[in-house]
Amino acid sequence: MTEGLHGELQKHGVFTTTLEGIHNWGRRNSVWPLQFGLACCAIEMIATSMARYDLARFGAEVFRPSPRQADLMIVAGTVTKKMAPQVVRLYNQMPEPKYVIAMGACAISGGPFKQGYNVLKGIDRFLPVDVHIPGCPPRPEALLHAFMTLQRQIDRQKLTGDERPRHLRAEAPSEYPVPQFGKKDLTPGKNAAVWSPPVSTRSG
Repeated sequence: MTEGLHGELQKHGVFTTTLEGIHNWGRRNSVWPLQFGLACCAIEMIATSMARYDLARFGAEVFRPSPRQADLMIVAGTVTKKMAPQVVRLYNQMPEPKYVIAMGACAISGGPFKQGYNVLKGIDRFLPVDVHIPGCPPRPEALLHAFMTLQRQIDRQKLTGDERPRHLRAEAPSEYPVPQFGKKDLTPGKNAAVWSPPVSTRSG
């Protein structure tokens, strides 16, 4: 169907879509975040759900207390190495399709506590992150922007073919290894399936 015909039909109250379009439309407008926070970024996340910013406009007003009923994990705040196994375990308990937003500098890279021995240098070392939000802390508007970015990603997902998302691939993992407490650090220190250290080269 051409764009001209599509627009002409809409003028007469006739709307056309595809199975893929209606499927993605329903999913992007009913994303339920998991109800938990780690540090000060969680205050901004809570503010986003209040009346002034009203995350309910996007169908995400239902923060679920159980990972079994949630499909979006907002990692809001500093991830300590003591909390990292619990965060990964919660992610594993969420049903597919599921998504992750890393909110704030601490969740992305450790933030101002990066040099601390007890702070994880980014949750993307263990989980696949869909959207990163910089800032310390990012404002509620930034979380709304990240949420709309995630909605656009969901809207572009294919149901078939090589471009289909992870949850439609039988060989793709739905659960990731939970790190254990070793003698000096977490074991393993990263999930090689989702993160690898950047390669730096010296010139000259």
